[in-house]
Amino acid sequence: MTDELIRPAGPHDVPAIKCVTDAAYHHYIERIGVVPQPMEADHTADVAAGRVFVTGEPVTGLVVIDAHDDHLFLDSIAVHPDAHGKGVGRRLLHFVEAHAGELGLDEIRLYTNAMMWENQKIYPRYGYEVVERRVDGPYDRIHYRKRLG
Repeated sequence: MTDELIRPAGPHDVPAIKCVTDAAYHHYIERIGVVPQPMEADHTADVAAGRVFVTGEPVTGLVVIDAHDDHLFLDSIAVHPDAHGKGVGRRLLHFVEAHAGELGLDEIRLYTNAMMWENQKIYPRYGYEVVERRVDGPYDRIHYRKRLG
């Protein structure tokens, strides 16, 4: 599992992207009281825009990213529960850093729901720092950034 390729997603990956995203985020619905935004994303449009990268055959993990002038936004990271503990998430986070570097960007930004406690333990271990907490519609989000270099 540790040496699997991370590749750009293609149209044929959309069903697997939906499956992995739903499996990764579904258990949060009851906790946060709303459907997590990644579950409602337009996966077809994200793939067509080149924003999605996947790993595994079948797909076990993915990231959705968006390049801006001054940072790379990590919109979503999802690992299928069957692949937890196998380093998939770690490899995806390292991929995002490398990709930002390839694009000449020295900062990664992301946010997570304040009720997703697990994530608040993970991101600081990878060098992300809290920037702010902000309510965006029904979502109470903690915003993070990681400066590279």
